[in-house]
Order: sequence, then C-alpha cells, then structure tokens
Amino acid sequence: MTVSRSLNKIMSGYIEKTERKPLPVIPTRDNVAFPAVQLSLELSRPSMLKAFGEASIGNGRVFITAQKDPSYDEPSPANLYKTGTVCQIKHVVKNQNGNLLVTFEGVCRAKIADYYNNEGYITADVIFMRISTSSTDAVRTESVRAEIFSVIEEYTKLNSAIGDDFKNAASSLKNPDTFADFIASTLLVNYKNKQLILECLNPTKRLDKLLTLLHEELEILQYEYDLHAKVRKRIDENQRDYFLREQAKIISQELGEDYDECEEYREKIKEAKLPEEIETKLLKEVSKLEKTPYASSESSVIRNYIDTCLDLPWNKSTKERIDITEAAKILDQDHCGLEKIKDRILEYLAVKQLTPSLSNQIICLIGPPGTGKTSIAASVARALNRKYVRVSLGGIKDEADIRGHRKTYVGAMPGRIIEAIGRAKTNNPLIVLDELDKVSKTLNGDPSAALLEVLDPEQNHFFRDHFVELPFDLSNCIFIATANSYDGIPQPLLDRMEIIELSSYTRSEKHDIVEKHFIPKQLKSHGLTKRQLKIDQSAIYDMIDYYTREAGVRELERVIASLCRKTAKMIVSGERASLSVTAANLEKILGRHKYIPDTLDEENEIGVVNGLAYTSVGGDLLKIEVSIVPGTGKIELTGSLGDVMKESARIAVSYLRSKCDILGINPDFYKNNDIHIHVPEGAVPKDGPSAGVTILTALTSALTGIPVRNDIAMTGEISLRGKVLPIGGLREKTLAAYVGGVKEIFIPDKNRPNL
Repeated sequence: MTVSRSLNKIMSGYIEKTERKPLPVIPTRDNVAFPAVQLSLELSRPSMLKAFGEASIGNGRVFITAQKDPSYDEPSPANLYKTGTVCQIKHVVKNQNGNLLVTFEGVCRAKIADYYNNEGYITADVIFMRISTSSTDAVRTESVRAEIFSVIEEYTKLNSAIGDDFKNAASSLKNPDTFADFIASTLLVNYKNKQLILECLNPTKRLDKLLTLLHEELEILQYEYDLHAKVRKRIDENQRDYFLREQAKIISQELGEDYDECEEYREKIKEAKLPEEIETKLLKEVSKLEKTPYASSESSVIRNYIDTCLDLPWNKSTKERIDITEAAKILDQDHCGLEKIKDRILEYLAVKQLTPSLSNQIICLIGPPGTGKTSIAASVARALNRKYVRVSLGGIKDEADIRGHRKTYVGAMPGRIIEAIGRAKTNNPLIVLDELDKVSKTLNGDPSAALLEVLDPEQNHFFRDHFVELPFDLSNCIFIATANSYDGIPQPLLDRMEIIELSSYTRSEKHDIVEKHFIPKQLKSHGLTKRQLKIDQSAIYDMIDYYTREAGVRELERVIASLCRKTAKMIVSGERASLSVTAANLEKILGRHKYIPDTLDEENEIGVVNGLAYTSVGGDLLKIEVSIVPGTGKIELTGSLGDVMKESARIAVSYLRSKCDILGINPDFYKNNDIHIHVPEGAVPKDGPSAGVTILTALTSALTGIPVRNDIAMTGEISLRGKVLPIGGLREKTLAAYVGGVKEIFIPDKNRPNL
C-alpha cells in the first residue's frame, strides 16, 4: 500500500454526504481498502472479475468492502460490511495463473445504501462521504501522533520489514485523517481492526482508536516473539520432533492450559484397568518420567518401557471355539493323515468343554522335516478360534532372547515370548515354538533353561520377562513346540511336554495330499485351470517313487509346481492348449528319474541279508554283505559306519563264537579267516544298533554257506547274550520293505505293540 498525494480534502464538519451512485462491488478477504492508499488485489473469483469488467467499461471506479466471514467464496450482501472505500483502477497486470493483478487507489469512504441484483456480481448504491479536519484538536492530534511513532519504533524492533522508508512516509503526512488511514493499512494485521478504523469518521477519535489497536497487536506480536525465543533456547535445530513438543508445551502454558504427557500416560493406565501390581508399577514409572529432563536418555528408556507395557494385552482375550465337530472338520480340511494329533486336539476340546478351568497342556510335535508340524499348529489355532503366532527358536544362543534384556541396556527389548504376546494382541493365543531342538547353549546362557518356566503349567502363571519386570500370566496360552528329533532337547524340557511323534507319510497319504491340496493350490498360484493341466493318479505315484525321497511332502509340492510352470510355458508360447500328465509321458516332461527304489536280488545269496534302516527322509532297505576269506583274524568294517554300528558288528562276532557248536561252525573261524562286513552306498554315513540281528544273520550265512532268502528283511538290536532288543522307526522301515518288494520281515518281539 502507498499514499496518494493527489486527493483533495474538501467540505466542512466531520462528514458530508456528497453524492449517491451505483458501483460494482468487489469483496475482499482479510483486507480493507483505505482512502488515499493504494491496494493491490489478485482477482480470481468470477464475481470479482465480472465486477472489474463492469467498472472498466464505465469510469473505472469500484466499491471495495471486506467480507465478515472470509471462508465464503461468493459472499452474499448480508456477509459484507456496509462501510467500504470507493476506489479507482490504476494498473492491471495478468499473471501466470491467468488471474488479474489490479492496483486500486482509494478515493473516499462510502456506505452502502442499497443493493442491485446483477447476474454473477453485486452492484450497490453507495453514498460518498468526505471527511474534514477543520475542527480537530491539533494539540491532542500531535500528541497522539508522537505516541504512535513511539509504537512504530517498537514494531521496528520486532519486524525488520518496517524500515526508515515507512517512517519517513508517515512523517510527511500532516493530515490526521490520511495519517491514521496510512498507519492502519500498513501496521494493523487483523482485518477486523482495520475495519474499525475505516468506520471511525472522526479523525481525532480515529487516531485514539488506532493507538489502542496498535498497542493490542504489539502486545500479541511481543508474545509471539517471546514464544519463539523461549522455544529456540530449549531446542536444537535438527530435533524437529523436540521442537514441536516444546512449542506445544509453551503454547499450552501461555494459554493457561495444564497439558502434560505424564498426565496422558496416567489416563491411559487408568483406562486400561490393569491388575493392581502392574498399575502401581506403571504409575511409579510415570512419576519418575515427570522428574526426568525430556532430552535425557533415561526419559526415552522410561517412555519405551511404559509404551511396551501398555501395548501388552493384560486383560484382552479371544473367545475360544469349543465345538468338536467344527474343529474336526477344519483339521480334516487342512491336513490328510496325522490322525494321532487330530485326536489329541479333539480330546483337549472335549475336556475343555467339561472343565473350562483346565490349564492348557504343552504339546511337542517331533518328526522329520516337511511332515506338517508347523502347519498343523496353524490349523489347530483356526479350529480353536485363537490367534496364531510363531516363535522361531532355530539358532537362538542367548537366554535374553527368551526372557528379554534389562531395560537399562542400550537397545533393550522384551524376549520373544512377550513380543509374540504383543503381536497377538490377546493373552490367550496359540504360540508355536518352532525348531525347539535347534536351540544352542553358549556362554551367554542356556535358552532352553529359560523355556522351563514358559513350558511348565505350574509355573507360567507368573512369567517375568527381564524387560517388562512384571508377572504375565501365560497359563491361558496354548504352546505347541516342534522339533525334528529328540536330540538337542534337554530331558527336563521333554518332561514338561506331551510328545506326539509324526512319522513320515505313507505312499497313499502323499497321493491324497497331492490330489486334495497341492494340485488345487499350485493351479491357482500359477493361473491354470483343471482343464489346462490334468495329472493322472499313476503319474502322482511315479512322482512319489521316482522324483522324491523324503519323509514329508515339500519336495513333492515343488515337483507339482514344476509341472505347472512347464504347462504355463507351453500354453503361453502357443505350443499346446492343455497338458495331460500320465505315467507314460511323465519322464519326458520332468526328465530322467532322480531316484531308483531299492530292489531285491534276483537269487538267494550267501552272506547277503536285507536290513532295514531309518533315515531323515523315512525308511530305507539296507543290504548287509559279509565276506569270509583266509587270513589272520582281522575284522574289516566298511561303508561309512558309525561307532554304534561297528560295536554291533563286534557283538555279532562274539555271540557267534559262543554258538559255534550249535551252528556247526569251526570254533577257530575268527583266527584263520579275515571277516569283511560291508554296507553298500559307502558315501552315506550309517549308524545305530538296529542292524545287529542282520549282521549276525549275514555272518552265519557266510560261515555256514547257507544262502538267505532274498524276499525277507529284518531289524533288531542284539545283545551279547543273544537277546533281541526293540528298535525305533518301525513304520518307516516297514514302508521301505514294502516298496522294495519284501514279502516278510522279522522284528523284535518287544516291538509288537507298534504293529
């Protein structure tokens, strides 16, 4: 805004209504036009542009008045102040946005007498008013001017934009009317205060009012300046979050509000309705936080601790589904076989229905990889309508991974058990402790020892995590642990769990899994339909026999996925529209067979007996070969045999020496002959005591020259007294014998219950 020096002041008295004319109206937001002062406006609204166009056609004059409510884009006459300023268009520029940037010069004050209805803009009858200063109090006016200049000096200290040019321009204005308008238009910030000055027609009173308003706005400006100064003293430039928090605090203090972060924590604690011990502890931590400087590291530790504790579901639980029929349906949908564990879960539900207060027991699933241990746990959670969370224990070496770290340490966090509870957001989830046998013991402690309390129904009512330091009730959780073998699981831990062994899948079970689960799943994931890929049952059995060798079904699923990829490639390339896989064309599609099943010898042989072995991928048919040659009594053992298996061979030789007279064997056979015992597939390590009976039979056959039937197999540990001891993995060994074509197997009598 600039001062116009071309305006003549006329008439006598304070005000005279000189003329009445219709003028187009331009409303302004947050701004007021004053006589003798230039005002620049950007005209973007349609009504403003139409009003400007109408004025341009005429004498170039418009009536500018402020809106009472700046939020309206197209205000009605009722939303406009009646007192405004008649202005003359001086300069017009079109900016980059296509809007008009117009400079107006105020001519005189005016008041709206009436409105006209025009299409798209407002026209008003305005009464021109001219002010005279002939009867003003010159002494009082000069005194107020001096006071206003002192206020301007204060403004200069707070706002560097008010410089000497402004003060010189103000000093040159001797007319009190023009002086007041110029100062108000430049220094006053609030448009409502500017409107008050515009509506005040007496120049002396206008100066008095201007001085009062300047003092009020100066005080506000001083408050803002002090506020920013206080904030700048407390903060670092790079800590944006800290800056915002401190600014909020000071604003609250200036407004007289008592906002406090600690008070917010207290409200959250009260709303959570926590147990008394936990509530007392957290309130104590809040009191400690209140006395701690915000920027200190201790305060961030306390905040992290309180937030973690408040996030735990102390009293939030999921309603359990106790419906045996529905649970059985869900378990059967998700898994084929695994009848033992399904029955165990249904038994649990039945007892739970009769005794709701029953403590949850701990189950440990032990079996080869890929047999569905983890996935069955997820199905159990779905059947029970409980949240499912998995805790991977593989490779854990530090006890703190289970119990958490003390919160005073840098980077401290809760242990995996409490962290899993937090993820579940309920205090009764189903937690899977995966790969329990892979936990390692180091100098940092034994994680399995920390699990003793977690997995003991009599102790886990009050489990204390080192970070949380408060007792959390784990008795509502269902824990299902998984492991591949008993090795690596301490005996005290095994004692706290109910062991359920998952044996390898049979050939028919694998077929059902492929048909009911893998084929639909892989067809969907590869964008295929049943018409585009058909897999014959004979092809499924060939995939099981010739392309996989595993206890579980992971590799089998990968084979199905490979078939889907090959089919997709054929369809996309236009080679064919669909593919039907049978036993006849399977080898052409997937390539040569990866595995050849063990077969029996065509004839009965001397010194060769079919044994049965248990491996990580299921059972295996294991041939034991014995050769007797003249020598000096050496015993040679080959085939990557372990210490236990070597001991079984020596026991067999010793027992055979004690029975030479019964079997018709030369008692000096061990002196005059070298005995070579070999187990084929020498690159594969073999160990275990269950080959004792097989080695003894092979030795007897070699020494007596009597061949052994090629269609039988045997397994069993032998003692030095000739007793046959029970063995493990009978199911897998029997399956291996069946696949290999064995008609009859010999097993220890004490394994009869396993049949």
